[in-house]
Amino acid sequence: MIGYTTIGVNDMERAKTFYTDLFADKGAKVVTDLGRIAFVGTKRGEPMLAVCEPFDKQAPTPGNGNMLAFPASSKDEVDTMHQKALDLGAIDEGAPGQRIPDRFYGAYARDLDGNKICFFVFG
Repeated sequence: MIGYTTIGVNDMERAKTFYTDLFADKGAKVVTDLGRIAFVGTKRGEPMLAVCEPFDKQAPTPGNGNMLAFPASSKDEVDTMHQKALDLGAIDEGAPGQRIPDRFYGAYARDLDGNKICFFVFG
């Protein structure tokens, strides 16, 4: 259902590097780069994350209550992705852990521009 999600960033090169490095194990790369917006994913036609300099030339600001959630295949992968994000310069917003008993395991961070991201697995 989702084609792509867009987040505003301050530094395009830094954002592209962060997200391609973060998801390198999933085959992520910059699929399309149009200068002020770039799409990170595995290929066209699959869901992607777009990083962009805002069209209105104003400062990018993370929305209150907005979050990008990235599925993982296991609790170990949640732990790994969360640590990898921190190693790449993200800020911890919630250590990996069971949030809903036997239903939802997740971890939270803020990327280099303050956007909240989540890594999760059900079960």
